[in-house]
Amino acid sequence: MELKRVVVTGLGALTPIGKNIDEYWEGLVNGKSGSAPITYFDAEKFKTKFACEIKNFKAEDYFDRKEARKLDKFAQYALVASDEAIKDSGLNLDTVDKLRVGVIWGAGIGGLETFQDEVLAFGKGDGTPRFNPFFIPKMIADIAPGNISIKHGFMGPNYTTVSACASAANALIDALNTIRLGYSDVIVTGGSEAAVAPAGMGGFNAMHALSTRNESPETASRPFDATRDGFVLGEGAGALILEEYEHAKARGAKIYAEVVGGGLSSDAYHMTAPHPEGIGVVAVMENCLKNAELKPEDVDHINTHGTSTPLGDVAELKAIKKVFGEHAKNININSTKSMTGHLLGAAGAVEAIASILAMKHGVVPPTINHEVQDENIDPELNLTLNKAQKREVNVAMSNTFGFGGHNACVLFKKLDE
Repeated sequence: MELKRVVVTGLGALTPIGKNIDEYWEGLVNGKSGSAPITYFDAEKFKTKFACEIKNFKAEDYFDRKEARKLDKFAQYALVASDEAIKDSGLNLDTVDKLRVGVIWGAGIGGLETFQDEVLAFGKGDGTPRFNPFFIPKMIADIAPGNISIKHGFMGPNYTTVSACASAANALIDALNTIRLGYSDVIVTGGSEAAVAPAGMGGFNAMHALSTRNESPETASRPFDATRDGFVLGEGAGALILEEYEHAKARGAKIYAEVVGGGLSSDAYHMTAPHPEGIGVVAVMENCLKNAELKPEDVDHINTHGTSTPLGDVAELKAIKKVFGEHAKNININSTKSMTGHLLGAAGAVEAIASILAMKHGVVPPTINHEVQDENIDPELNLTLNKAQKREVNVAMSNTFGFGGHNACVLFKKLDE
């Protein structure tokens, strides 16, 4: 069976450094930090008092009051980003075969704030169970793609992938394979997360996963820097329209890139820590290259998982050196989490979008906040430090890893007619 070719025809983003694709890209190339003191709740007693919140997001700008009350923020974010991507794609929703259009969406947690608020409200009561009738529909992780499909009438495959921080990348790979195998013509894919809430901050603090650089939140996310002390929690959504190439070509769609490969692996090592030698990361990148039928020397740019944790950053770069050998020094490596923070289940989507835009514009966004060289990191690697770099990007790789040892890798390529 000959596999179908798959291309990206639409993009949408709602991030801590921009509420649409143009703003997001401008923030990336200018090295904008999205990290600031928390405004959603009083974080005074928390170890970490800052996060990468979406600035000036008002649900009423996108939804009527009744609709907004039925949606957790992670689902609101999903609808906003997917609407932008669908519009950007130019799909004619009146003529497209909606039985052949699906929604495959990633979310690592889902409606955490809804769950938190409902349980806290119950705890303050007299023990009588008085729960909001929308509690469960707002909370469940699969409600984001459900709402997208309901809004637009898409009747193809519809589900959520849950693999912690790899969730959106898993969704992308499932979308790729669904179209490759001929089951759908178009898939709306990506991921969303909204965990900047007391439960999210407290939980990650208890794991010692978050940076506590409260005196300088805007510089706290510092991947690869010797003084890094944990990741910065972020929120938002990224959406991509994946489409079968001939279907896109027939309707004259603009094409951002071809999705040429996806790889998966497991660390099989620890619930939260990476294997120190990055064995699972080596496997996922090799699997992705094999799936794409590309050689290591074909890759120009890698958007790393790069969370700014002491162990993870070193393990990933060791894995890159093992897979790419001497060519690793020729690759523009970066971590856009230095600007957006870690969007958890949405990370794979917003970072895939950054990779695609780097290819489109011939500019690799920087890894900001780097000050001190880590002796465990090869100084000859080009980590695109502190300033965007111009270069032609024909093949871009995006890495995303999740607690539980879940590894996902996606490869994008300039369209080869």
